[in-house]
Amino acid sequence: MIVLQTSIPDMTPKRGKVRDIYDFGNSLLLVSSDRISAFDWILPTGIPDKGKVLNQMAAFWFGKLGVPNHLITADIEKMPFPQGTDLTMFSGRSMLGKKCQVIPIECVVRGYLSGSGWKEYQKSGSVCGIKLPDGLRESGPLPEPIFTPSTKAETGHDENITFHQMVEIAGQEIAEELRRKSLDIFRRGSEWALKKGIIIADTKFEFGFSEGQLILIDEVLTPDSSRFWPADSYQPGQGQPSFDKQFVRDWLTQSGWDKNSPPPELPDEIVKKTQEKYLEAFQILTDHPLNQS
Repeated sequence: MIVLQTSIPDMTPKRGKVRDIYDFGNSLLLVSSDRISAFDWILPTGIPDKGKVLNQMAAFWFGKLGVPNHLITADIEKMPFPQGTDLTMFSGRSMLGKKCQVIPIECVVRGYLSGSGWKEYQKSGSVCGIKLPDGLRESGPLPEPIFTPSTKAETGHDENITFHQMVEIAGQEIAEELRRKSLDIFRRGSEWALKKGIIIADTKFEFGFSEGQLILIDEVLTPDSSRFWPADSYQPGQGQPSFDKQFVRDWLTQSGWDKNSPPPELPDEIVKKTQEKYLEAFQILTDHPLNQS
């Protein structure tokens, strides 16, 4: 399966793991592709509709949360495309955003004990240096959500840092404001999602400064930046089914791939199941189907 590569005449995008970014001078065009990454590799097989889900879900949350953010418009008819651009490849998967000074920190919030947090807790009784009570279970709720920042890596793994290290990078005032905003957004987003039947176990946010204002950027509360669990099948004490690329991770782990050489193509069944999960999460959270036009 060939993954769509976007193109604008006489412009060269910066291509990340998932997004293509075009510089329009005083704004940026962020295009969510159908590329999917796992274990720090971009896979050769894309997931149909994935980019549209990420883009439209982020736009939904930007509108719902009411937090100052980078979104100028998600309507391609209002974007300054050069003449001759094939707009069909951008429809439904693009947003025009404000340029800003990006704060090089991933603002991670965890409400449940899972993934790397669970592994660390088993060894040390803490997560990212935050001491937790004894007796917590895998996938169990934390006494209260915790803020566990990490460095923002262009390639490879982000590195967990302490809040003190974050202060050294961003300064005391900004670090405290980022922690406050992140916990507040997580709380409000989680309350909405739970009403819809989805548990947001953890997530990450990014922020920047635009004209002196601290704003939320990139994406927010999507299946790529968050761990979504179906509430109706939630059972603490074990791993949970999820609305993200877990099918992909599980298949790659079982495939015999060494995670050091280029990854294999995904089977059609895994692609289909992953696509269905992304679409299901979008439908549940937003109450409307994906806009395919």
